[in-house]
Amino acid sequence: MYRIRVWDWPTRLFHWLLVAAVVGLVVSGNVGGAWMEWHMRLGFFVLSLLWFRLLWGLWGGRWSRFAAFLYAPQSLWAYLRGRSPVTHRVGHTPLGALSVFAMLAVLGLQVGTGLFTDDEIFYAGPLTALASYDTIEAASRYHKGWGKWILIGLVALHLLALLAYKLLARQALVSAMITGDKIMNEPAESANDGPRQWLLAAVLYAIACGLTYLVVTWGG
Repeated sequence: MYRIRVWDWPTRLFHWLLVAAVVGLVVSGNVGGAWMEWHMRLGFFVLSLLWFRLLWGLWGGRWSRFAAFLYAPQSLWAYLRGRSPVTHRVGHTPLGALSVFAMLAVLGLQVGTGLFTDDEIFYAGPLTALASYDTIEAASRYHKGWGKWILIGLVALHLLALLAYKLLARQALVSAMITGDKIMNEPAESANDGPRQWLLAAVLYAIACGLTYLVVTWGG
């Protein structure tokens, strides 16, 4: 058996911060009222995390890069038949990659529409001044309706997939995202996870914060 460092510290920190932020967004959005101020702040925080993940997907750890889990359709078919190579089973599998890209896309759309949302009571997104009434109305309707339920549905599906992997495939994906390591019966390349990677992640997150600031102040 081989212990492979799959998820570096920046990837793990991103993952758990995103989990906490999304939970906070769902709770604050449903409670409403004065909590909408925190809902807005958490939305900005998630936007910074999404910017960081895009940058980390280009320059991050071995198994966190998008290049490591951009699969052709035949790779998904091979994985479902149990015939995929070891490199397709170390990090995000072909099936898991679909979940990752779907989650990033849905979160990006949810945060993006939130920037244009106006409930005419407690909250107005920072970019509402740049949009027409029809655009604000469409963004608000999606953000508070379909967008919210699609996100909640994806989260529920993600949790069910984790449970299925644990019970059926005997793969503890949650513990791997905590420790960073995955036990494999075949050797594979480990991700770099040291001070140089952490410094790079800090620089990229600083850039992500700068991009977030530019976006949220654009309408000012």
